[in-house]
Amino acid sequence: MKEKTEEKHSFSEPTKSELEILQVIWKHGAATVRFVNEQLNEQKREVQYTSTLKLMQIMVEKGLLKRDETQMKHVYSSAVEEAKTKSLLLDKFVENMYNGSASSLMMQLLGNKKTTKEELDAIKKLIDQLNK
Repeated sequence: MKEKTEEKHSFSEPTKSELEILQVIWKHGAATVRFVNEQLNEQKREVQYTSTLKLMQIMVEKGLLKRDETQMKHVYSSAVEEAKTKSLLLDKFVENMYNGSASSLMMQLLGNKKTTKEELDAIKKLIDQLNK
């Protein structure tokens, strides 16, 4: 239990903009600033190249990204695991919004959105697997 507490304290939580950059890199792999900026402009909103560059430089300092400087164009890759990062962010969200109750979160999700039969079947299958 102590390890998990220490892990959370060492975790540098990404901002919304940093998370958008991480999602591009998690999806496409290591990339240049230009590539990431183009993806953000296509997927999210118009972002200036210099803003993306500065944010990615800050992310290196925070330990969220790694920068390979061996080539003319610097290539950035994720320094944090996607699943681990999402898990930590979700844990924090559930703790803050639902007092740590995953069932309250699930009830809210299922109550607010029309869930398809396929989604319900997948949820039931997951619950069955967890019960085993």
